[in-house]
Amino acid sequence: MTTPAPLPPEALRYLEHVRVEKRLAARTVTLYTLDLEKLARFSAQVEVPLLRLQTAHIRRFVALMHGSGRGGRGIALILSGWRGFFAWAAAQGLVPSNPVQGVRAPRAPKPLPKALGVDDAVRLAEFSHDGADPWLEARDAAMVELLYGCGLRVGELAGLDVAPGPDTERLGRGWIDLQAAEAHVLGKGSKRRSLPVGAAALQALQAWLQLRATPFAPGRLDGALFVGQRGARLTAQSIWLRLRQRSQLAGLTTPVHPHMLRHSFASHLLQSSGDLRAVQELLGHANITTTQVYTRLDYQHLAQVYDQAHPRARKK
Repeated sequence: MTTPAPLPPEALRYLEHVRVEKRLAARTVTLYTLDLEKLARFSAQVEVPLLRLQTAHIRRFVALMHGSGRGGRGIALILSGWRGFFAWAAAQGLVPSNPVQGVRAPRAPKPLPKALGVDDAVRLAEFSHDGADPWLEARDAAMVELLYGCGLRVGELAGLDVAPGPDTERLGRGWIDLQAAEAHVLGKGSKRRSLPVGAAALQALQAWLQLRATPFAPGRLDGALFVGQRGARLTAQSIWLRLRQRSQLAGLTTPVHPHMLRHSFASHLLQSSGDLRAVQELLGHANITTTQVYTRLDYQHLAQVYDQAHPRARKK
């Protein structure tokens, strides 16, 4: 167990200040105390009094904490406590300036988007639920094919109409052009883009459109491509739930959500083509740096192939 570092009287005065005058919770005061003790131990190691520490010392300690495995969020909380202490010390005339001001914690790495393996994605796309309501089965199969085959966002899928109408532009809707094998969608930032629809998705769409209107009286449906059993346009939440249920019925170990299929579309396309610009256009990303995250997914795939296949990569 680490021995608490002795705190100078000024630090003790500050802790009393936040406890009595600022009335911070006891747990918060305890955390401030522990963090100041960390800094006191460091100041003893570098042989500089606590109130004489400079910004370079703080940055060095941040680097040491990060190198030892502490995450960016934890470091940010520690820095916040130190910043408060030195701000108080500056107001008391104990230090000329706040050495923690302007020091930031390392950014936490962005988690990679979750993507299905090719086999799992194809398994889900080809899944057929025997004994299910044919109407629901045709609709859900078409939704999966469009999400995985076109890389649509769930809002883009929910916003699709069967065909363009007089209010399509005003309402921000998209539509399907079966003859041209294209999906026209309205993405983020009200940017429209056109996407090719593959043969499997076209076949699923045609099967769905043959059944779509059958349960409803004439004029009951509006122009929505995907509707619920009462005839209303499916919401994004409904699509999430149906996809999750379908992935479980298909035997996938990971519950699938719509954005996972979008990630799978991008990752698998990049693995096959290596064309980052084309993937950017298909996803509707304004900046290619957003698309570059999929190169990291692609690297993971290559690393896994290497580990499994190369004789010098195998563990003995």
